[in-house]
Amino acid sequence: MYLSLMLLLASCGQEKKPPIEEEEMQEPTEEVTYVEEEVNEYWTEKFADIRMHRYYVPSWDRLSLDQKKLLYYLSEAALSGRDILWDQNYRHNLLVRKTLEDILTNYSGAKEGAEWDEFVVYCKRVFVSNGIHHHYSTNKLPTGFTKEYFANLMTGTYENEKSEDLLEMLTPILFDPNVDAKRVNKAEGIDMIAESANNFYHGLTQAEVEAYYQEVIDPENSNPVEYGHNSQLVKENDEVVERVWKVGGMYTEAIEQVVYWLRKAVTVAENETQQQTLELLVHFYETGDLKDWDAYNIKWVTDTSSVVDVINGFIEVYGDPLGYRATFESVVSIKDFDASERMKVVANSAQWFEDNSPIMDEHKKAEVKGVSYKVIEAVMEGGDCTPTTPIGINLPNSNWIRAEHGSKSVSLGNITMAYDKAGGSGLLGEFAHDSEEEARAKEHGELAGKLHTALHEVIGHASGKLNEGVGTPKETLKNYSSTLEEGRADLVALYYLMDEELINMGLMPSLEVGKAEYDSYIRNGMMVQLRRIEPGELIEEDHMRNRQMVAAWVYEKGMADNVIEKVVRDGKTYFEINDYMKLRDLFGQLMREVQRIKSEGDYEAGKALVEGYGVQVDKELHAEVLKRSEGLRIPAYGAFINPKIVAETDENGDVVSVDIQYPDDFLTQMLQYGREYSFLPVEN
Repeated sequence: MYLSLMLLLASCGQEKKPPIEEEEMQEPTEEVTYVEEEVNEYWTEKFADIRMHRYYVPSWDRLSLDQKKLLYYLSEAALSGRDILWDQNYRHNLLVRKTLEDILTNYSGAKEGAEWDEFVVYCKRVFVSNGIHHHYSTNKLPTGFTKEYFANLMTGTYENEKSEDLLEMLTPILFDPNVDAKRVNKAEGIDMIAESANNFYHGLTQAEVEAYYQEVIDPENSNPVEYGHNSQLVKENDEVVERVWKVGGMYTEAIEQVVYWLRKAVTVAENETQQQTLELLVHFYETGDLKDWDAYNIKWVTDTSSVVDVINGFIEVYGDPLGYRATFESVVSIKDFDASERMKVVANSAQWFEDNSPIMDEHKKAEVKGVSYKVIEAVMEGGDCTPTTPIGINLPNSNWIRAEHGSKSVSLGNITMAYDKAGGSGLLGEFAHDSEEEARAKEHGELAGKLHTALHEVIGHASGKLNEGVGTPKETLKNYSSTLEEGRADLVALYYLMDEELINMGLMPSLEVGKAEYDSYIRNGMMVQLRRIEPGELIEEDHMRNRQMVAAWVYEKGMADNVIEKVVRDGKTYFEINDYMKLRDLFGQLMREVQRIKSEGDYEAGKALVEGYGVQVDKELHAEVLKRSEGLRIPAYGAFINPKIVAETDENGDVVSVDIQYPDDFLTQMLQYGREYSFLPVEN
């Protein structure tokens, strides 16, 4: 479970030099000439709805050679799984990517002009999204150039019959809006498997998938594996079969490379626990057995002393509308000791948070086990964590492992620092109700955002328990599971951000920090995040659904007491919080209900909550938000260029030095990755 850039942008308050979404700005008028921002060492370019950033590793020079070797090997393992994600996202993605790479590299015609520029922007958007569907909305990306121009590009790149056959195949894939239009489609009343273009299922309907798991899953098993976690589900000869992602199975060519580098990492592990953890991960990749995945996660949770850490594997299920199959991802990191020391009180106080939660006593954990929290510096990201990246992570996702063995939570400190340092103008002045709200955001927003992330990951995802005999959330709550879980974690953070105990713990100076986060959350949940939705669309992404669900529910339930007031001034809508403590109580009430839904597996109540508050879009307000945002030229999303880890070897092939570099050209890095980390066969 991770907190993404979009969640940061929509939940955090104003930073002194904020990332993208919540920043001080002058309201544009006809008399104001927009001044384009200059790039700096933290951001390199803007295109479409993206601003590209770089992140740095400040502690690199403090590391030993063996630690740098370990980071190099783990980084290579992270990048070696790149093809897996592309293929998981869509069955034709690898072919599309190879074609785009060929054109960018080998096209013999003039690489200039408006359509060439549009083609290059399209390529960058595809690289950011790891495929032809938008990384956040999951809608197919528009090309921006014509079919005829694409045909010219193909002719100028390929000098044989391949051009005609390839063009015939790719034209509908790229240009027909009705062909594989959406990677993840969770709309109510449709066949979510048939209508989703991801590559997790083949030849199956939603009903067939659900029937398969009703047969496979043992509801009496209190320690279930993560069913479907590492396989493609297909129908072969009228039988439903799992094609397991493992050495010797599906994706073996890439997984073998991942395993090769993980074995290298084992040789320079910092301690015995880390060595055993990496060996268990290798074993899982070799067997594909989900019990081995559980064994790895149990061991990984115990490794809290190592400086170097890694997340590597099939982790998050947001890409599967039914929440079974997980995408490949990796984050290679080092511990930020100073920041982790300042924030360790959050993890150390996990039991206090659980005991004082407003949820029902029968849904509380009697003993919160093994919760750890640290701030890290990302060194390399792979798969579904790049080019767009989380800012906070809490793992493992298995409920019973979390209950019996604990969990690890991290905040990616150098990622949030990069957003902060990138600076720029933003949306705060446009959507904040008044100068008091703006001033509070400027003074307290940065800390409010960091505390929200910490509480969301460490306490939110670790809180509560399922009733005995209730299946896992993906079994009981199905396609609403992820939305409700993210909502629950947000509600935990929001509830405690207005608790004076956080002041006593030394985490914040006053409740003004909590107020800043409340302002930001309502402002974004009710308005700002709508700029990411096209007119006429519903909200389908889980984090966006969760934010609107929470904000809309408390707004409605607080109407009688005017807790949140909708203000229209000069034709513009604002939401002003009139009573922060009553709002806190409403957050607590909703937290109690969401936890009940999860603990009892109440599908109908979960569906009603999400569909009733998190999915529908107020068309008039949406149109207003789009109009107010249009002139600001602020990309809605941020993405990152990875550092490059370079190893020097001696005549025997032994690594003798490891250095880190910070590239500044996104397209160059993507083409390099295409040359060096393409391991899966490209099939037409």
